[in-house]
Amino acid sequence: MTTLAEKISEEIKEAMKKRDQIRLDTLRMLKSKILAVDARGNLSDQEVSKLFKTYFGNLQEAMTQAQELNRPEIVEKLKAEIAIVQEFLPKAPTPEETKQIVMQAIAESGAKSKKEFGLVMKAIMKINSNVDGKMAKEFADHMLT
Repeated sequence: MTTLAEKISEEIKEAMKKRDQIRLDTLRMLKSKILAVDARGNLSDQEVSKLFKTYFGNLQEAMTQAQELNRPEIVEKLKAEIAIVQEFLPKAPTPEETKQIVMQAIAESGAKSKKEFGLVMKAIMKINSNVDGKMAKEFADHMLT
């Protein structure tokens, strides 16, 4: 089985053949994120996923700022980059699955009030680190009194 880093390299070759510049630029950025941490690119898939999640969050933040500044050309480019990065991220649980994870985390942590919110979030990330944090926070807010 190929690692994420190897898959990125293969995808770069494909993007070059297809002359897909946005995809090529995005994939090269992902590869540079890997090489910035380890010059040989010898990172586990989990470490690579963590790097990509951070980059994904940065792209979303940049897109929000571009929308606020009314820069549609930048927003479109960022949307394309986000879609490419998402291909390499683990799939996030659905809202229903997230709700189940939050309920399980509350039960495991024994939290009774919003004061213990940190314990719940820690338990959620232990159960499934791919959960959308904002969605989990909303569910936890509603479930805790």
